Amino acid sequence: MHPARMAEDVRLAMGEPRGRWVLAATVLGSGIALLDSTIVNVALPTVGRDLGADFAGLQWTVNGYVLTLAAFILLGGTLGDRFGRRRVFVVGVVWFAVASLLCGLAPDVTALVAARLLQGVGGALLTPGSLAILSASFRHEDRGAAIGAWSGLGGLAAAAGPLLGGVLVEVSWRLVFLVNVPLCVLVVVITQRHVPESYDDRAPDTLDVAGAVLGALALAGTTYALIAAGEDGASRTVLLTGAGGLLAAAAFVAVELRSPAPMLPPAIFRVRQFTAANLVTFAVYAALGGLFLLLVVHLQVVVGWSPLVAGSALLPVTLVMLLLSARSGALAARIGPRRQMTVGPLLCAAGVLLLREIGPEADYLRDVVPGVVVFGLGLACTVAPLTVTVLAAVEARRAGLASGVNNAVARTAGLLAVAVLPVAAGITGDDYRAPEQFAQGYGVALLLIAGLLALGGALAWTLVRDDVVPQPADPRPAP
Repeated sequence: MHPARMAEDVRLAMGEPRGRWVLAATVLGSGIALLDSTIVNVALPTVGRDLGADFAGLQWTVNGYVLTLAAFILLGGTLGDRFGRRRVFVVGVVWFAVASLLCGLAPDVTALVAARLLQGVGGALLTPGSLAILSASFRHEDRGAAIGAWSGLGGLAAAAGPLLGGVLVEVSWRLVFLVNVPLCVLVVVITQRHVPESYDDRAPDTLDVAGAVLGALALAGTTYALIAAGEDGASRTVLLTGAGGLLAAAAFVAVELRSPAPMLPPAIFRVRQFTAANLVTFAVYAALGGLFLLLVVHLQVVVGWSPLVAGSALLPVTLVMLLLSARSGALAARIGPRRQMTVGPLLCAAGVLLLREIGPEADYLRDVVPGVVVFGLGLACTVAPLTVTVLAAVEARRAGLASGVNNAVARTAGLLAVAVLPVAAGITGDDYRAPEQFAQGYGVALLLIAGLLALGGALAWTLVRDDVVPQPADPRPAP
């Protein structure tokens, strides 16, 4: 190995101090990126009123971030494997902080969406590196628990987003973005002091720039067409951008099949358990993207709650994730992930159907808590086993790639859900300012979301095997 690429040969344990620091850095870093995928949702009505945006503008405020995150996250994983996971992780965190500052200072919705696009690039650099650092740093017997804690605490950040967003919006919606800056500084300090460097020695020497650009154009074109179709119907612009997105997607596939060093190696999908886990990911995370967008807006527009109260409605999800996610990951490592990945999405679907009944005179304890608790139990049951399955399905050296692919699938699913579900449910224009119209669309959308979750559970039961996760050796001495 070249001296410039020397990495520490470490195998950390969960209980030792350095192991805890590594876990803290990776959880905080990825948690900030996940937090920004949900914290903004509770601020959308306020942003819309302050900047004069229609619902399409609000969709782009969400999807601008997810678009570049999904488009470049595979490239982010490749860069980490080649140039050092810690190094690229730190670059991503700094980039994310600068973009967050631009979001907080945006004078209009166009500038806000542009800054969100930049913010997603930072997220794409830091997110795959966080999980790859964990996989490369912890010893085998602690890896499942570490990943479980990472996914659980990261999911906690996503679930806590609406609550934190509600608190900050009471002061100013700009704080939703500006709060990232000090958190990013903290992550950089911890990472530089405590996180070991790691590489993939067999990472290619060339970067698939063409694949990254075509992937971004494919997502941008199709997303724009789907969102604009809700306002303009089958207009010339919608048809042209949609066709351009599909052509870019076809070109992306052709480039990846022929490239000597593809960003998305087609061969990885020949691993059946990896493909199965990503199919479940797509269904589940599409549902999550739609729910986290619509629920907090519904609670403000239809029920009439303040951003703070609407954001706090999801607090039980946060608590359940905090209590159960690490245990769920450890359990999946012992018994296999199939049962949890089947039951979890079905519990989430049941919770969504309960949340569908929230009306204008809703009572928090009677109408909201049962649904969010059931949903939180399902989420805790699902997320950590899903992550363990994705990483267990491939070789350890490909952890960065596997993490990048799975994150890209999850973000693309959320991106398409935010673009499609409101249109499919009939939510367009200024409907977020009209309680009756929004309530009608909300009911339709939540039925679709419950269907996606049920599909995720069915896919897990049909396609995922328990033996994808190697069982740890019995530590007891032989008799």
